[in-house]
Amino acid sequence: MNAAALVARDELRLMRRNRVAVIACALLVLLTLVAVASSWAHQRGIEDLRARHQHAAEQAFDAQPDRHPHRMVHYGTFIFRPLSALAAFDPGVDAFTGNSMFLEGHRQNTANFGDVNQSTLLVRFGQLTPAFVLQTVAPLLLIFLGYGAIARETERGTLRVLMMQGAARGAIVRGKLRALGTVALLVALPAFLGLAVLAATSGAAILPTAAIVLGYGAWLLLWVTVIVLVSALAGRSRDALLALVAIWAVSVVLLPRVAPDVASAAVPLQNRLQTEVAIARDLRRLGDAHNPDDPHFAAFKRSVLRRHGVARVEDLPVNYKGLLAMEGERITSALFDRYSGESHAAQQRQNAMIRAVGVVSPAIALRSLSMAAAGTDFAAHRGFLEQAEAYRYDLVQRLNRLQADGVTYADDTASDAGADRRKRIGAGNWGDMPDFTYHAPGGAALAARALPGLVVILGWLGLAGALLAFATRRMGARQ
Repeated sequence: MNAAALVARDELRLMRRNRVAVIACALLVLLTLVAVASSWAHQRGIEDLRARHQHAAEQAFDAQPDRHPHRMVHYGTFIFRPLSALAAFDPGVDAFTGNSMFLEGHRQNTANFGDVNQSTLLVRFGQLTPAFVLQTVAPLLLIFLGYGAIARETERGTLRVLMMQGAARGAIVRGKLRALGTVALLVALPAFLGLAVLAATSGAAILPTAAIVLGYGAWLLLWVTVIVLVSALAGRSRDALLALVAIWAVSVVLLPRVAPDVASAAVPLQNRLQTEVAIARDLRRLGDAHNPDDPHFAAFKRSVLRRHGVARVEDLPVNYKGLLAMEGERITSALFDRYSGESHAAQQRQNAMIRAVGVVSPAIALRSLSMAAAGTDFAAHRGFLEQAEAYRYDLVQRLNRLQADGVTYADDTASDAGADRRKRIGAGNWGDMPDFTYHAPGGAALAARALPGLVVILGWLGLAGALLAFATRRMGARQ
């Protein structure tokens, strides 16, 4: 057995003799198992709930009686976003963004019913998930287990004894790394096994799953390297412990909490009320479909009459009110898209600032990697919003087309006793409307989104390894 293996075996034996260390490891493994089981159960419950509500919403829409098509435009429908396959490992922003939307004509609503709005404020401080355990708790355990790996030998004078017995400085450091790395693997193994089972049962793609395993493996290896590095540089175990806890507090707790606030202050967003007021102001400028003298809609009316070669709307082969509704929906939807695009662009700038901070705090890079690979980041949420808006616009325009083709202009403008019945169309038309289908990003796209975070973590790992090699030579010079 070489010297590094002997040092690693001796270090592991020392850890096993420490009852506090053994209990802490056992508790963390148990905590990880509980996180895996609870996250999986929570995901299954949410999936079943959303599926039931989606089915009920579709049935309620299809079961409407004979109605005027524009009544159905305002009746609207609910849609629900299905969870991504790896959301149980890292729920990401889903708890804050909401999971359902109400779609209706003339309005672009936001997603709602997020877990944060329905739970206690403790959700804001992190949910008990495998990602949270590996991101936050596991590094702290490794710190308390390995802070004295080299510093303890220096304090006791045993480092010189090991070197006099023929153990090279590099072999000693590699042995310490191997021992602490074994503990890190033991801690991460339940989460990785749970991830593998989750991916197999939910049909998750291989590439994003591999990206998560590589990312968290590099993250824990980075902490193992940093712990041994600080222990080698510090003269005493107490100093190493204080320095490592400070590094953990700043990089894992402080910066990930402060960075979003700084980004929000640097790139402010309009709230919902401000956006609605601005949209209403712009709509008045664009035109009023109910005002026959409005310039835009007067020009639209002339173009319709000219296209069909008639002089009056009563002579059109289609219902002019349906065409008017289609034009109104077109310009309002374009306005909604412009404002949502501006909001998304501002949020993209905020996220870019946070990712820039991730160069200083690899914990932010890890979270970005984890959410991107799990399909629970801002990009995935934006994709859902864009698909929902495309579906809403198509649904409303289909209903407006039914008004134009299925209801005559004479009946639509009549006010006699039987006019209300004549304005209605058959209930079978509602069942012909397509249901909402969410198209999740593919595995290659998710892995590509996770790649920048993985590069940052690997870069930090390479830097820590280089510094450890330098500290190893310095350690030899001091002895």
